Amino acid sequence: MLRDFSTGVGLLAKGFGLVFRSPRLLLIGAIPALITTVLLVGSVIALGVWIDDIAAWATPFADDWNESLRAATRFVAGASIIGAFLAVGLLLFSAITLVIGGPFYEHIAETIEDEHLGGVPESQKVSWARSAAVGIRDAIFLVGLAVLCAIPLFAAGFIPVVGQTVVPVIAVCVNATLLGIELTGIPFTRRGLKLTVRRRVLRSRRAVTLGFAVPTYLLCLVPLAALVVFPAAMAGGTVLAHRLLTGTLDQPVR
Repeated sequence: MLRDFSTGVGLLAKGFGLVFRSPRLLLIGAIPALITTVLLVGSVIALGVWIDDIAAWATPFADDWNESLRAATRFVAGASIIGAFLAVGLLLFSAITLVIGGPFYEHIAETIEDEHLGGVPESQKVSWARSAAVGIRDAIFLVGLAVLCAIPLFAAGFIPVVGQTVVPVIAVCVNATLLGIELTGIPFTRRGLKLTVRRRVLRSRRAVTLGFAVPTYLLCLVPLAALVVFPAAMAGGTVLAHRLLTGTLDQPVR
């Protein structure tokens, strides 16, 4: 498991190496990410302004508690809401970025596979309209999963100790996995493979997927880092998908 996890981390590092050696790919991938970053940062700022009111609305049962306990409860609620929003927001970020920059990321994936991985003989030419439609459909499903997972995790956040230690780790793993599914979408779509196939293939080497997706997820939490991380993650996700689909995953990462 540790070896597979390190393989996934190596694939993300491979993605960084590919885009840094080709600044054009980095720039192409950064433009859509910049547009989406502005939207996401604006929504986070708005949430921060209103978080006290939202936390109070979410915890009406604490209205009659003493001030210290009520404040602590609503602090935990606010932190959980912000965490859930960031988790869903990152999935929305990747989904919106992929829809906006469909042709850009299609070009990145094609360049990586055709020039560095030997090409895809059976590849299908996907129009921007079809790519956007598939991306929106998949995003709705994945964001829905994220919301369903966020509800029990939000409730578990109130459990002493566990809610502040174990729950955040589980939340990162769950949301990173969903992010990894989004970032590997284009290579599967080029082959005419559906989301169900993508999920099954990535699940077959779960530790590798987590090794790739967890650091990607954490790096994207750093303000503005996504402008660099997202193009690199798209390149790394393309390598991950290609190797899974061609059975070459266990070859050394070069």
